[in-house]
Amino acid sequence: MLLGISWQAIMAQEDNLIGLLGEETEKEQVVNAFKSPRVVNSHSIEMLGAGALDFRILHRFGKISDGFYNLFGLDNASMRMSFDYGISSNLSIGIGRSTNRKEMDGFAKYRLLSQTKGSKPIPISLVLVGGAAYNGLRAPFSNPEIEPTFKRRLAYYTQLIIGRKFNEKISLQLAPTWLHRNIVEQQQIDNDLMAIELGARYKLVKRVALIIDYSYILNPPFPNSGHNPLSIGFDIDTGGHVFQLHFSNAVGMNERALLTEANGDWLNGDIQFGFNLSRVFQLKEKKKADQLVH
Repeated sequence: MLLGISWQAIMAQEDNLIGLLGEETEKEQVVNAFKSPRVVNSHSIEMLGAGALDFRILHRFGKISDGFYNLFGLDNASMRMSFDYGISSNLSIGIGRSTNRKEMDGFAKYRLLSQTKGSKPIPISLVLVGGAAYNGLRAPFSNPEIEPTFKRRLAYYTQLIIGRKFNEKISLQLAPTWLHRNIVEQQQIDNDLMAIELGARYKLVKRVALIIDYSYILNPPFPNSGHNPLSIGFDIDTGGHVFQLHFSNAVGMNERALLTEANGDWLNGDIQFGFNLSRVFQLKEKKKADQLVH
């Protein structure tokens, strides 16, 4: 009897020890580095959940420097509408349409690595994005001798997003980006463009955060060809959707336009006020594993 009790006690202690070791080695995924799959214009390290559809409207008014006659840009506007869908918690696809150049664009986004915390934490998240844009104008090129074939209307991009949520307030990401245009209208301009995107989020209060979206172009076409795109704004989480208010010197709202068009000068007031509205619909019931993560 005494031996039986001793054996049961030993087995119970072993089970407790295994349980404790299991808890120590369990990893917890870090979420909500950003409140949206986009910082402002650029992709963020955040992903949609499996079966989630994100309907997004990006709206940007004209330049503040246009003055009172155009009500500081409010008389003019451009926009982009998009639908993004989470195939799984690590894979998303999306399509969009911009009034600027009547461009259609699409992308695929895959999470290679997730930041985790625990006994053996993973310090960063890695996300790979690839996409394309199609110029839908009837006359897309200023040179009438260039035939506007389907292939010539296309541009492609690839980027690797490296991000980290440092604490409940601060998140940062860097994204080396390669953009290729199938045709450029001047021989001096390279078809390929390299850039590094910087995204930052600082949580101000429970539902409001400061956001910064900046891209540094490494090989601009000309020394004074324009300014790097910079957007500064606020994330407002209303519970049902994420609402962004921002100021930007970029007219374009997809990767091709953002990096290749002539962006304004912040110091001269060549900036536009805008807002982004995101509403997520859950089209497919989440699996238990996804519910734990998201």
